[in-house]
Amino acid sequence: MLKSLKLKKNTLLLFAILSFALNSFSQNPGRQLISLNDGWAFQKENGQSINVNIPHTWNDKDVLDDAPGYYRGLGIYKRKLKLDQSSKGKEIFLVFNGVAQEAEILINGKSAGKHIGSYTRFTVSITKFLNFTDDVIEVRANNRFNENIPPLTADFTFFGGLYRNVNLLITEPVHFTQNDSGSSGVYITTPQVSANLASIQVKSLIDNSSSTTKKIQINNRLVNADGKEIASQNSLVSIASGENKIIVQDFKTVKQPKLWSPENPYLYRIITKISDAGSKVVLDQISNPLGFRWFKFDAEKGFFLNDKPLKIIGVSRHQDYEGLGNAVPDALQTKDVELLKQMGGNFLRIAHYPQDPLILEACDRLGILASVEVPLVNTITESEAFTTNSLNMQTEMIKQNFNHPSVVIWAYMNEILLRPKFANDKPRQEIYFNHIRELAQKLENLTRKLDPSRYTMLVNHGAFDNYNRVGLTKIPMIVGWNLYSGWYSGIPADFGKFLDRHHKELPDKPFLVTEYGADADPRIRSFQPVRFDKSVEYATKFHQTYLNAMLERPFVSGGMAWNLADFNSETREETMPHINNKGLLTIGRQPKDTYFLYQAYLSDKPYLKITSAQWKTRAGIADSLKLTSTQPLQVATNQKSAELFLNGKSLGVKEATDHICEWQVPFIDGMNQIKVVSGFNTDEADIDFQLQPYKFSDKIPFENINILLGSKRFYIDEKNQQLWLPDQPYKTGSWGWIGGEAYKGTNNRILYGSDKNILQTDNDPVYQTQQVGIKQFKLDVPDGEYELVLHFAELVGGETKEALAYNLDNNHKKEIEEQRIFNVTINNVLFLEQLNLAKDFGYTKAVEKKTRLTIQNGKGISVEFNEIIGKPVLNAIQLRKIY
Repeated sequence: MLKSLKLKKNTLLLFAILSFALNSFSQNPGRQLISLNDGWAFQKENGQSINVNIPHTWNDKDVLDDAPGYYRGLGIYKRKLKLDQSSKGKEIFLVFNGVAQEAEILINGKSAGKHIGSYTRFTVSITKFLNFTDDVIEVRANNRFNENIPPLTADFTFFGGLYRNVNLLITEPVHFTQNDSGSSGVYITTPQVSANLASIQVKSLIDNSSSTTKKIQINNRLVNADGKEIASQNSLVSIASGENKIIVQDFKTVKQPKLWSPENPYLYRIITKISDAGSKVVLDQISNPLGFRWFKFDAEKGFFLNDKPLKIIGVSRHQDYEGLGNAVPDALQTKDVELLKQMGGNFLRIAHYPQDPLILEACDRLGILASVEVPLVNTITESEAFTTNSLNMQTEMIKQNFNHPSVVIWAYMNEILLRPKFANDKPRQEIYFNHIRELAQKLENLTRKLDPSRYTMLVNHGAFDNYNRVGLTKIPMIVGWNLYSGWYSGIPADFGKFLDRHHKELPDKPFLVTEYGADADPRIRSFQPVRFDKSVEYATKFHQTYLNAMLERPFVSGGMAWNLADFNSETREETMPHINNKGLLTIGRQPKDTYFLYQAYLSDKPYLKITSAQWKTRAGIADSLKLTSTQPLQVATNQKSAELFLNGKSLGVKEATDHICEWQVPFIDGMNQIKVVSGFNTDEADIDFQLQPYKFSDKIPFENINILLGSKRFYIDEKNQQLWLPDQPYKTGSWGWIGGEAYKGTNNRILYGSDKNILQTDNDPVYQTQQVGIKQFKLDVPDGEYELVLHFAELVGGETKEALAYNLDNNHKKEIEEQRIFNVTINNVLFLEQLNLAKDFGYTKAVEKKTRLTIQNGKGISVEFNEIIGKPVLNAIQLRKIY
């Protein structure tokens, strides 16, 4: 029964009271597991209390604002707990699936337990702290920077909070241990597996917290997917008071087991039960999944599952979600794995930290192979405490996830040489490298000891020589490579060369491409895609190159695209500040063109999909005097060819190249009905097109236009329902700029524009490009009443920020701030006098200047930019006809 109480001491918050009769919540005989997600009061240190439910993070909003940084400190959660008197004599625990990142649990003001690490489960015994009347649970969570707790730095946000489910666990005094690094207390292995015969070993860890010796029976039942018992084992043992006992039982001959695979993820279950030997009363019971499979990685031939070659193609995943931070409800967690399965993927790299238990449960059920890793990212601290915490995290990860058949790899360290310390002291840096190698070897040894049945992996960025020299390619069983040729450095064609180099120089070392990808802001499209323009089109070409290279090389075990979905990275700026846009899905899990591309590559059924899911409202300039605008349209398919129809008329058959067919489509103004056909397969889309006149004197009526200066990309502002076009030089009778050149910043990797965060706007791409030294912008519109908007931002200068370590050829030239003062006149009438963007508004601030114009006598609109000091700039321009 849930009630609410008022807190004393100046607090009006409501705490939930949990009250229950012991036997009414029984899920498994002998134990009760009850959610405690509701009715918490939360406050930051010295902050105001609010009511929250779990999962909860205090960083869901401040990681998205324009202020640098986010709250990293103490958060306090409190909740009342009322237990029935019949609970006395039981063992009572709190189970936390994730608290970031330092946690202390207090019961009635007394410390009951502590935990370090954001990403693994931990259990706290609270029996001796309870008064069984009005008990108070307090969780003190802290996500402060602590040099002894990994991760130290990373390209993701270190959210704080009680962000995964919290449960109350009640057991009998004799129970499966809750004191084994968060494990279930039962470990299942399959020493022998073949299509004809399998064996099973079950190791149970049992605690007796009663005051007397107990005689118990341990029963293990193997049941199939239909719930039918296949085999069972029983053992009678005595367990002394206070003893922790290990019981090992073997199923030696399971004949003709059904094998687990991505195509047929058949799951058995092992139900393990403790009973009183005399009364036969069940004292505790748990159930674990079991999948019969065997696998190997071969340096020459790739990956094999159940003796069959299987090319691994999958994704990595971060756990946060749009608007929620990392406090994601169960249904959305599971949905991610379902989306991966629908994509045709067969592997999930759970990166860069263990994630919600639901993820691996879904992988087991859906047939997704998985790797899991601990959050040693970019750098380490050379301290005993850091080493201890790293080893503890690895232990917890392995023990908690040991029984999942989907897991084939345990990993540790990600790009650990990306940000090497002591760059100016080479002898000291060598000592640092030695410490990294020593820690890697300790993690490797620990992993092989805890679980000899799975592979180990250490993940490196593309600095082959560095990792080889330091020795990190020699330690793990598999090497993972995060490769971004054509994005952070180089060109896409370098990717295949790297794969061949590994195979040549490390011929006996299996490897996986653990990351690859290119940013794809779903709002940005381009017909001239270039590196770092953030267009979906560039990302599509990038993924085609990488998929082809991996698929045609049998020695490449496989690859995982970075990332399943866009995710939060507070330190990033770019076109969508604080978001890494490399996902195949948006952060709200809407598919991008790249997701459809993977379906075309991986689907085992005929597949046909008109892409551009976020681009169903387009705009473009008419082709000369025609009433159409010709633009490319792509279809993803696994068929040889397809035929496209526009408004019922065939545009011809196109052969697929790398699973993409492309047509030049003459769009008309208004709704365009698109249909693609290949055999018996079809797909349809309606594209609403806003046709702009080639010349304003054409028959096409002019309504409004939005133009990005210094840009070759289209931008979709969904919030304001505005479509932005790339600019053009002035054409008589039309529109365009006169004078100047497109802004190119001090960063050599970006071909045009800036990747700075533009403040006071959500439409950063509108302001990240500009025409520098512009003399004039002309629009030869007919007479009428118009609204004109000019957009400015000073892109040079302001606070100097550390460049992202991931941009490997991020060769910044020092920005030279120049004074920029200019006048703006419209049709020879002064509009903006002595405009000084930096002084008047600040650096990287969105500036919008609007006016209304009455155009007469065929004069059109001429916006002049007259320099006083420095070069005038214009970032974007809008024109709307009123009448």
